[in-house]
Amino acid sequence: MRRAAPLLAGVLAGLTVVAGCGRAAQPEAAGAHWKPAPATSTARLVPGAPDPGPAGGATALPGVTGPPSPAPPPATGPAAPGQPSRSRPSVDATGPAGSARRTGSDAVALTFDDGPDPVNTPALLDLLKEQGVKATFCVVGFRARDHPEIVARIAAEGHTLCNHSWQHLKDLAQRPTGYVMWDLESTQNAIHKAAPAAKVEYFRAPYGNFTPRLNEFAARFGLKPIYWEVDDECYTTSRFGVGPAMIRHMTSLVERGTRPGSIILSHENGHPHTVTAYRTLLPWLKQHYRLVPLPT
Repeated sequence: MRRAAPLLAGVLAGLTVVAGCGRAAQPEAAGAHWKPAPATSTARLVPGAPDPGPAGGATALPGVTGPPSPAPPPATGPAAPGQPSRSRPSVDATGPAGSARRTGSDAVALTFDDGPDPVNTPALLDLLKEQGVKATFCVVGFRARDHPEIVARIAAEGHTLCNHSWQHLKDLAQRPTGYVMWDLESTQNAIHKAAPAAKVEYFRAPYGNFTPRLNEFAARFGLKPIYWEVDDECYTTSRFGVGPAMIRHMTSLVERGTRPGSIILSHENGHPHTVTAYRTLLPWLKQHYRLVPLPT
C-alpha cells in the first residue's frame, strides 16, 4: 500500500500483547500451545452475526466457538503464548495490555472501526479524498467478506487496513485457541481477498478488550495492537441522538482531547453522523495537526 514511514515503525514494531474478556469460554492455562480444533467439532460460526456495537452490553453469540482451525502460521518473531517474546519492546505501549495508545510522533492518526458500511464508508472515503487526508480503517471480517469492493477502495486510495476480528465478539480473548486463531486468520484472508496487495499489520480488539493472551495470538500474524487516546463517543446516541447535539458532542471531545501523537477512535458503520461530524472536524484537525494513516 505504501512504504513504511518513520512514524510508528519503531513505536509499534514487534509489539506483543494479549487480550480477553467475557464469560462464554474459559481461558486456557498460561503457556498452553495452540492446537487445531478437532475435525469432529460441532462448533460453528454465524457468518452474518450482528455487531453488538461499541456501547452495547451484548457478549458473545450463544454457541459460537468457531470451526476447526488450520495449522498456525510459523512464528516469525513473537514467541508462542506463554513463552518470552523475542521481539523488541515498543516505545508506546501505554494502552491496555501494552497496546499502542499514541502514534509515537507528533502526527495524529484517525481510525474508523466496524466497517465497511455500504453507505457510510464510501461517503467517508469521499470526504477524506476531498480533504486530502489518509486514515486507518479497522474492518470486521464478515463485513469485509460481504463488501470487498469497499475494502479494495480503501486500499487503493492509500488508507491503512486493520484487523478488527471476524464478528466483533466482546469476549474474543476468552474464546478457545482454535476459535481465536480462526477468527484472526479469517479476517486477514477476507481483507487480502479483496485487496491482495494490502499490508495488514495492525489489530484492534473488539471494544478495546486487549489482553496479553489475545495479542500474542495476533502477533503470530504479524499484527501490532492499537488502542486509542481520543474517543469521539459517536455511539452515545441514546443520550445525544444523531443530530446537532451529537455533532457538538463529538467535535468537542475531539478538539479538547487531541494533542500531537493522538490516535483518534471513530466508527462509521451504522453511524452516518460520523461523516457529518468529520465535515467539521477534518478542516480543524488539518489546521492544527499533521494527519497520517498508521504506516505499513
